[in-house]
Amino acid sequence: MKLSTLLEKVNIIDVKADLDMGISGVSYDTRTICPGDLFVAIRGLKYDGHKYIEEAVKKGAACVICEEPPTADAQYVLVENSRKALALSSAAWFGNPAEKMKIIGATGTNGKTTVTTLIKHVLEQCTEKKIGLIGTNGNWIGDKEYLTSYTTPESFEIQKLLAMMVDEGCEYVIMEVSSHALALDRVHGITFEVGIFTNLSPEHLDFHKSMEEYAKAKSLLFSICRNSAINIDDEYAQIMIDNAPGRVFTYSIKNEKADLVGKNVHLRPNKVEFCALTVGNLCRVELKIPGLFSVYNALATISAALLAGFDLEIITSAIGTCKSAKGRVEIVPTDTDYTVLIDYAHTPDALMNVISMARESTKGRVVTLFGCGGDRDKSKRARMGQIAAKYSDFVVVTSDNPRTEDPDEIISQILVGMTDTKTPYEVIVNRREAIHWALDNARPDDVLILAGKGHETYQIVGVEKNHFDEREIVADFFEVRG
Repeated sequence: MKLSTLLEKVNIIDVKADLDMGISGVSYDTRTICPGDLFVAIRGLKYDGHKYIEEAVKKGAACVICEEPPTADAQYVLVENSRKALALSSAAWFGNPAEKMKIIGATGTNGKTTVTTLIKHVLEQCTEKKIGLIGTNGNWIGDKEYLTSYTTPESFEIQKLLAMMVDEGCEYVIMEVSSHALALDRVHGITFEVGIFTNLSPEHLDFHKSMEEYAKAKSLLFSICRNSAINIDDEYAQIMIDNAPGRVFTYSIKNEKADLVGKNVHLRPNKVEFCALTVGNLCRVELKIPGLFSVYNALATISAALLAGFDLEIITSAIGTCKSAKGRVEIVPTDTDYTVLIDYAHTPDALMNVISMARESTKGRVVTLFGCGGDRDKSKRARMGQIAAKYSDFVVVTSDNPRTEDPDEIISQILVGMTDTKTPYEVIVNRREAIHWALDNARPDDVLILAGKGHETYQIVGVEKNHFDEREIVADFFEVRG
């Protein structure tokens, strides 16, 4: 492909290269670069690609996109923003696949994975075709999974996945869109058919620095959407609405002026039931996932499907056959007189939601086992300790993914929030041992929540990623016990 073709939509400052040259690929990582590639030097969170231009040229890069003239002897294209240039040149390389499908994106602190999973299921039922999904639990084309490392991958990987989805005949793609992806231009150049806002609570403040900046990053999604589905019960909804030039469709449980309202909500131990009320139509909804947050997730799903042009009755019928996403209010089979539940809750708001949900249905104690991730936002640790102690009957404080931080230090910061609590708790640093202890000490009718890991099947200690699947740990415990 000619360099000029790759640069058609890129905002260029200066060109010191032959625009007619042939390019054999696009790369932003010198470890994977091949002779004849276009190397895009992006500034990452830890590394600056500009420092690797000379290495890229030595490995055969035909041309470099950069934000400052390289010292290496190389043909180059100077741009204001290399990340945007990577997104646009990657899209061109793969034939602009996003323009050939309808993309539905979901953003918010909590609920993205469940909402995107529900929408995928609903659209599969409505269209009887393969639906693409890009998200935390993996990348899917129909029922085939492709592994992922980030909630929203780098722009090159996104475009590659979209191209695969076009080839497989997908008409719709559902995507979790993280605040990092929006702030770092990973979805730059993509126009979304529908954007969904679930909610906002403190998270990633180590990156965004303030809730205002976090909300601003989230709102970027709606500036590139034709239609926006907004949860107006959330205090940050107006910021999203203000940034949405297209059609805005609101949903709510509390506000009857919303375009879609959840009425007559009934919370059951294993499901939720409510009426979905929109202009001129009313349908009963049953979703086999418990908790009030499941009503919001269902409303988000219905809103997106309505905006995509589907009928309310067909949508609500499909929701009735949905199951929980892996690691989201996932009940582990144990054949015991108590319940073990795995959930990805790793923010204060999500932890409060899942504990409150368990409280609604249990006759016994709610026992919460959790930790906090290392090398991540430290400001939420004491708050999560406070919430766990306030809403649980017993708490087991342990490790999550400590990464390069001292696990004991992370736990000490959690315990600050539990200083004045009367709720009994146990501290066990080793998560496997903590789970064993919790299972050993469970009582009839208890609900034991294993919070934080969710769908993850690994634990990161130091820089090592070790296999760690809580489903297997629970199963192994009972196998040993006989």
